[in-house]
Amino acid sequence: MIYRELGNTGIKVSEIGVGCEGFVDKSEEQVKEFIDLMEKEGVNCIDLYSPNPQMRSALGKALKGRRDKFVLQAHLCTIWKDGQYKRTRDIDEVKEGFEDQLKRLGTDHLEIGMIHYVDSVEEWSRVADGPVMQYALELKEKGVIQGIGLSSHNPQAALAAIRGGNVNVLMFSVNPCYDMMPASEDVEELWNEKNYENPLLNMDPDRQELYEECQRLGVGITVMKAFGGGDLLDSGLSPAGRALSSLQCLNYALTRPAVASVMSGVRTIEELKRDIAYENAPDEEKDYAPALAEFPKISWSGHCMYCGHCAPCPKGIDVAAVTKFLNLVVAQREIPETVREHYRTLPHKASECVSCGACEKRCPFQVKIIENMRKSAEIFGQ
Repeated sequence: MIYRELGNTGIKVSEIGVGCEGFVDKSEEQVKEFIDLMEKEGVNCIDLYSPNPQMRSALGKALKGRRDKFVLQAHLCTIWKDGQYKRTRDIDEVKEGFEDQLKRLGTDHLEIGMIHYVDSVEEWSRVADGPVMQYALELKEKGVIQGIGLSSHNPQAALAAIRGGNVNVLMFSVNPCYDMMPASEDVEELWNEKNYENPLLNMDPDRQELYEECQRLGVGITVMKAFGGGDLLDSGLSPAGRALSSLQCLNYALTRPAVASVMSGVRTIEELKRDIAYENAPDEEKDYAPALAEFPKISWSGHCMYCGHCAPCPKGIDVAAVTKFLNLVVAQREIPETVREHYRTLPHKASECVSCGACEKRCPFQVKIIENMRKSAEIFGQ
């Protein structure tokens, strides 16, 4: 299992994580089977958006004696009321729900305290200036949580949050179809078939800016909906008109800037094994580029997807890495110190490009790589 730094939190997470869907409505024995397999294979990150009390208690028992081997991304503002999940901003309900979570999980701390489901800039402003954020900051100061997170489907709301300075982790919906959708306060728009009836061209600029801003600010991204609720794995349901494999979806998410871990919403042991197999799968099985280039309803022409098809460069330049650093600079209209230093560590710089064009011939997305290398050499001075 490969582990990644979760932004600047100091926490290392497995790049394959698990959402809590697979634990809901399962017996204690079944939940333990999940945790046994996760421990064996090194999957250490678990997202816990559901406030289901039975799930929390079963998971707490399964974690007993090995709690320190797992990173728990547990949500504030989700409570169990009248036998069902409810999102709340009522601070008394938030506190009661969080205390219940600690008790049922059998722990006195959680690595990430995730402020749950903020999909509008207005709502973020209310949260940021209200008692929920104050409570999260108090929990962090006391060491009850190590980092403050936010879950969102709206890149504009997420951008406002990460720029506020208190959010350390962003849980965001990342997949090659949702990345084409403009910002909306209605999450239903992400999977509304009508929005995919006409051809879509290139990534939504707000989403690209969000990923690059997270990279610049050191905000780690944990991914939800990498499979689009399973729709992307089914050609009859995929908004793109063609299916991707789970390995391709995982690889797409994990190659976005700032992404640390994908929370796979697996519901069976077999699905968990399928996603863990990503770690040892051959590159050709994980390669999403040919599939994306042939989607009948979506086009990324001219947009670098960091897929690596440009390699190998005869001069040894890591073209995808150079392009990613270039895009970060262009997005910020300045050269962040961290980006400059990361560029300097590259063994071969953009200035070594001889414009042979081999990379452009291999690129499935018709990116003007030679021009990008020229710009990078000018910007970084080497």
